Amino acid sequence: MALLGCIADDFTGATDLAAMLVKNGMRTVQVIGVPAPDALPPEADAIVVALKSRTAPVAQAVGESLAALEWLRGAGCRQFFFKYCSTFDSTDLGNIGPVADALVAALDCGFALACPAFPANNRSVFQGHLFVGSALLNESGMEKHPLTPMTDANLVRVLGRQTTGTVGLVPFATVERGANAIRDTMTALKEQGRRYAIVDAVSDAHLHAIGQAAAQHPLLTGGSGVAIGLPQNFRNTGLLAEQSDPGALPDAQGHAAVLAGSCSRATLFQIATAKAHAQVLELDALATPDAVTLAQQAIAWMDGKLGSAPIVIAASGTPEKVAALQQLLGRDAAGALVEQALADIAEALVARGVRRLVVAGGETSGAVVTRLGVRSLRIGREIDPGVPWTYAEGSGAPLLLALKSGNFGAPDFFLKSFAMLGQ
Repeated sequence: MALLGCIADDFTGATDLAAMLVKNGMRTVQVIGVPAPDALPPEADAIVVALKSRTAPVAQAVGESLAALEWLRGAGCRQFFFKYCSTFDSTDLGNIGPVADALVAALDCGFALACPAFPANNRSVFQGHLFVGSALLNESGMEKHPLTPMTDANLVRVLGRQTTGTVGLVPFATVERGANAIRDTMTALKEQGRRYAIVDAVSDAHLHAIGQAAAQHPLLTGGSGVAIGLPQNFRNTGLLAEQSDPGALPDAQGHAAVLAGSCSRATLFQIATAKAHAQVLELDALATPDAVTLAQQAIAWMDGKLGSAPIVIAASGTPEKVAALQQLLGRDAAGALVEQALADIAEALVARGVRRLVVAGGETSGAVVTRLGVRSLRIGREIDPGVPWTYAEGSGAPLLLALKSGNFGAPDFFLKSFAMLGQ
């Protein structure tokens, strides 16, 4: 039976977390959406339920998360993890706080830590403030995010505006003293009536200590980084055996392609880097604000170009172009247009023999795996921190997928992805 049950608020965040668990020795499967109540759980040490709830209406996000928790409890999981983005993507209305509140209530645990730190990807928390590299969150570009603009780096304040409970802090000086000090401080905060504790972390050593301190916690919340120490907790109790290669995947021979819908700085750099080495099509949704027409343009372009080298099709845009499209169509309609177009293109790519597909952007990834009928992903080795190759199950033909958070990956990520597979 599975040991750790995880609920992720988007698809790339789910694979990010799953990659962390595989890297640290847990066989992990990501399921797409909440399985049917009678669905048998996969054979795995950890199961990650991938939802598309980050920017969903609050009631929907809470309902889906509670349904996922109920299924994971039925699968025998002993501990639970609510995964959100390492940049704490949310608004003052949610959805991090409301979902966490509902999970705390359902588990009757009264308290959960909150730590989005992921030092390997330049996300750190110091004195309760979230940094992206050396910049405060609200000066990192995230303040211009089209769906969840982050204008406050103080996570105690941010989470405090979203929850009906109160939020405390486990500061850097305490974290530096190790697991026992962290555990004692969290216990004290719970006894004071705090529902959450933002926990500082600027290194992997801090994350290991936090994981050790939370070994007996029914629920943790955060980015994937804080899960780094959880597999060792299960090994310490004899519940998790050593794995020779928890990230081994079947092969899938075929053409290679990239679909990019994220407008993050990292993805825009990756598209620019790819232009010198691959054939790249940049779609302009502002000039052609119709999903069917955009997809037709891409399909006409790709025919004759699929072969030994990967192709890149991007509907990403600068913040100015995104804002203009949202002003033209409305925020939700603009997002839906890009998602539909890229899902149509993904379907056409697979029909033409693409079997190795990288998708950039959480919303885009959700639309693509849904269109392709993917039911679950067996998690493989990392390409870059937080982004693994996965083997898709339920999509028909064998398919290797890499679902990349918009903010993750080195500038040469797209090229590196296929080089890792020998193509």
